[in-house]
Amino acid sequence: MQSILHSVIFNLKYFSFWVLYFVIARLCFLLYHFESTATLEINEILNVIVYGFRLDLSIAGYLSVIPFLLIFLGAFITNKFIRIIHKAYSYGVIPLLNILLIVDLFLYTYWNIRLDTSFSRYLNTPELMFASVSTFEIILFIFLILATSLISFRLINFFIYSKKKEIKVSLLGSIVLLFCLGLLILPIRGGLQTIPINQSNVYFSKKMFANHAAVNYGWNFIHALSKRVDSKDNPFMSFTPEVGSAIYSSLIHDLKTKDSFKNPLLKSEKPNIILIIWEGFTAKIVEPLGGDHNITPYFNQLTKEGILFRNFYANGDRTDKGLVALLSGYYPQPKKSIIKMPSKSKKLPLLSQEMKSLGYTNSFYHGGDLNFGNMKTYLTGKGIDQIYGSEIFESKDWNSKWGVHDHVLFNRVVSDLKDESQFPFFKTILTLTSHEPYEFPGVYKFGNDSELNKFKSSMSYTDKSVYDFVEFAKKQSWWDNTLIVITGDHGHHLPKTPEKIFNNPRRFQIPMLWIGGALASKGIYNDNIGSQVDLAFTLLDLLNGDNSNFKYSTHLFNSKENRFAHYVFNQGFGTINNSGYIVYDFISDAVVESNVESKEQLKNTGKAILQTTYQDFLEK
Repeated sequence: MQSILHSVIFNLKYFSFWVLYFVIARLCFLLYHFESTATLEINEILNVIVYGFRLDLSIAGYLSVIPFLLIFLGAFITNKFIRIIHKAYSYGVIPLLNILLIVDLFLYTYWNIRLDTSFSRYLNTPELMFASVSTFEIILFIFLILATSLISFRLINFFIYSKKKEIKVSLLGSIVLLFCLGLLILPIRGGLQTIPINQSNVYFSKKMFANHAAVNYGWNFIHALSKRVDSKDNPFMSFTPEVGSAIYSSLIHDLKTKDSFKNPLLKSEKPNIILIIWEGFTAKIVEPLGGDHNITPYFNQLTKEGILFRNFYANGDRTDKGLVALLSGYYPQPKKSIIKMPSKSKKLPLLSQEMKSLGYTNSFYHGGDLNFGNMKTYLTGKGIDQIYGSEIFESKDWNSKWGVHDHVLFNRVVSDLKDESQFPFFKTILTLTSHEPYEFPGVYKFGNDSELNKFKSSMSYTDKSVYDFVEFAKKQSWWDNTLIVITGDHGHHLPKTPEKIFNNPRRFQIPMLWIGGALASKGIYNDNIGSQVDLAFTLLDLLNGDNSNFKYSTHLFNSKENRFAHYVFNQGFGTINNSGYIVYDFISDAVVESNVESKEQLKNTGKAILQTTYQDFLEK
């Protein structure tokens, strides 16, 4: 009887160890993100721990299944062997969990999501994945993993393995231990209720940081991992297919033609086009869009010489999503990336293909590795004559972890343009210097003592690089027949805004400026609501090209009152129209932020867009 009691207590202590581990991990999360934690009231911080405790119990249950089973097997197998396997299991799990813990801490800073499988999309290029962080952060990352693992090993040794009492039990005792094993189902599924526990059970606040902090990173990762199997089912079905399609069709049927700026926008039918996609270019740093006047003074100056789109939005939150939206007019998917699936991405239209049919030569320039995010596969075979990545640059110009700096990239484009003999041309330039860790040569205008100041300094650096390129173009013979489009691949979480919700539309608002000698109208604003998916469609219409393959796009020069923009992030979406906006969260299954009284129409609009476009993604 004493042996049975000891084994039960041993199991209980083991389970409790993991519960305590995850409670401490949550405290580490709150401390690491102290700036956000400081915005919470004391009772909210306590609720983070209280509400999150259910998921702590659940993941502790998962982790205890094998150890509980081993103790049960102690009735049949030698005690020494059981102890070795039991300890080996714990010592193997601890460093894995600590790695995930530190990854979660770091990723939340940049992506504002708790750990799931999103980062795995970039594991095929680990050197570029780590390029997002500074050398100090990498050293800190390794140190924290080693330190947390050492502490964890000492704690589990002290509480679990220090007393070498017999674990072996009788056959009768094994029945009791089997019952203990079965009881783990209660914490694992969160009780006996019909629906097992999930993230929505720990969402308790209108402040999304508090809800995110309550989520257990280990549980969230395992849950995401278990859902990775490709499914033909659409998880975003809010209506019948017919109703969803009807709602979406009604949204766009009268937004496909130009009805504003009725005078010719372009001086010629086939101007040269240069598309500059600026990494992380957010409206929050541009003065005419309500941003700081001092971060991008050159871009601010250029806005007076062209057409500035003041209500333009990114459709996603990563470069791979922005590229597909801009070049294919295709909405991105939450948690997935079609660019990473060649069997699907090859079926997408690409702006360069249609430009090719209009007689354009096409080039794509990027200073980084085109294998990252599967860009090269997406771009190859789609009418682009030259695709240039980091491999074309000399090693001496590799001053950044991501690749060459933006001024080096633009210098290469300048060199090629000096020898350009084929007209008209379409050139796409994707920058990278304003990506973390914000490394570039020269003076940091705002200093480099904080992430914010490094970000602002890098944006100021790219601002000058873009301006110098435009000034070069102005002096060329082809300038009078050229249109330059400058926009962002996605928004940015910096500079931080007072909005409570991380995925407020302000984070997704990006600048777009059309400038060049080919423009018939200059120094004006376009206030129509639009997004990245509308660009290719609009350009092709103005060039009298075929834009029929861009079926999810609307015309940026259509000023009807029912215009809208829509964006997605891992756990939700945002939808904007002329009446206001909503931010919808999948976990809480509710609108979590809005500036309109009647949210239902916008919610249905967003759900219909998501349902329709995701179904198309599944069927590709």
